[in-house]
Amino acid sequence: MQRKTLHKQYKKLGISAVRRIGFSFFAVILIGSILLSLPMSHSVHSTSSYLDHLFVATSATCVTGLVTHVTASEYTLFGQIVIILLIQIGGLGFLTLMSMFFVLLKRKLTYANKIVMQEALNRNSLNETGIYIKRVIKYTVCFELIGAICLAFVFIPQFGILKGIYYSLFHAISAFCNAGFDILGNNSMVPYVGNVWINLVICGLIIAGGLGFVVWIDLRLSLIHYREHFKYFKIKRYLESLSLHTKIALISTFVLIFGGMTVIFILEFQNPLTLKSLPFSQKILASFFQSVTLRTAGFATVDMASLHQATKFFMSIIMFIGGSPSGTAGGVKTVTVAMIILTAYAIVKNKRDTEVFGRSISEQNVRKGIAVFVISFAVLLLSMGALSIVERADFLDTLYECVSALATVGLSRGITAQLGTVGKIIIIVTMYIGRIGPISLALFFNANMTQKDVKHYPVADIQVG
Repeated sequence: MQRKTLHKQYKKLGISAVRRIGFSFFAVILIGSILLSLPMSHSVHSTSSYLDHLFVATSATCVTGLVTHVTASEYTLFGQIVIILLIQIGGLGFLTLMSMFFVLLKRKLTYANKIVMQEALNRNSLNETGIYIKRVIKYTVCFELIGAICLAFVFIPQFGILKGIYYSLFHAISAFCNAGFDILGNNSMVPYVGNVWINLVICGLIIAGGLGFVVWIDLRLSLIHYREHFKYFKIKRYLESLSLHTKIALISTFVLIFGGMTVIFILEFQNPLTLKSLPFSQKILASFFQSVTLRTAGFATVDMASLHQATKFFMSIIMFIGGSPSGTAGGVKTVTVAMIILTAYAIVKNKRDTEVFGRSISEQNVRKGIAVFVISFAVLLLSMGALSIVERADFLDTLYECVSALATVGLSRGITAQLGTVGKIIIIVTMYIGRIGPISLALFFNANMTQKDVKHYPVADIQVG
């Protein structure tokens, strides 16, 4: 009886946690839009409306990167600082940062707060929540600081010391949070298409943020454990010691990056507006960068508007998948798609369980993964349908824009700046749903979700396929 009561309390707190997460993002977006609409935030020649500032605030908080105006020319230094703060808050989550202060002040997290953090960080356990938050913040600071130092080797000689440091910090945070915002001007990162150092540093930050904190923590702890128990290091044995989640995340990320690079290279090789004019080595580098940025980062070193139709469609699929769970990337997540593919394979092979690497994936995880995929696809169809009604745009451009918004990528074919009032609202809502998650949104509006007495109904067969 006591166990049942605790379970009910947990479910109630779970719903409350989802709502607190949803409201926290909404509050940050609202405050950000007000700050961006202040005269000190934007240029004196600005023609942006409040809706434009709300759009940018949503894009920054949801770490998307879609903008209605060029950030570098539209916003002042103050406005750009507001944007980068929104990116940092949105990348980690406002509640994560608030909990960090509780941890730093050595204040014990309550059970309710732990439930909130469990939902915010996509954790399956409440154990060591405070320690996990500390690690998240530590990894974030380390990656962003190292990335900024690396970028400074290029930006300081180009822009001077102060401006170079500022540019380095801005783009390091934007890349790690998979936001895709830049302050380099109208051409964004296109001038750096042949700069190996900039490409590799930005790609490294994108991958680091997209893999997820769970993966990085597991990689580090497994390495420490390995060194304590084995005298000689063997990469195969080390990889075998990793958790199932880490293995799936690493493999799926590797396949998507290098598979995507290959497809983009083949499709755009003869395109005179993208890769054709570049030397062979730069073709490979540009293909690699575009593939990595599809992890929901949103940066680009080639003109997205000049891509072939087949490339647009392929990139839309990769964007929809996104990055890995518990990271800064969006999308339905690599692990989710991998799990669904493994489930389909198990059904074809007439296996009872979804199995991989000698382990079975729980039915609950499989059901949740399918739900995430189906609901996300449904949201995508609704946003596409709504946008196609109010905007006169090519079908693939509409698909590209909506996928980019839902998966919080930020890549655009150039129609963002041309959106009308209703079109902007549609994309704003899509970005918000993409950031908090479709299932979280469903739970957000479900006020009466409590654990009721389980009822088992008679089983009936239906025809499938």
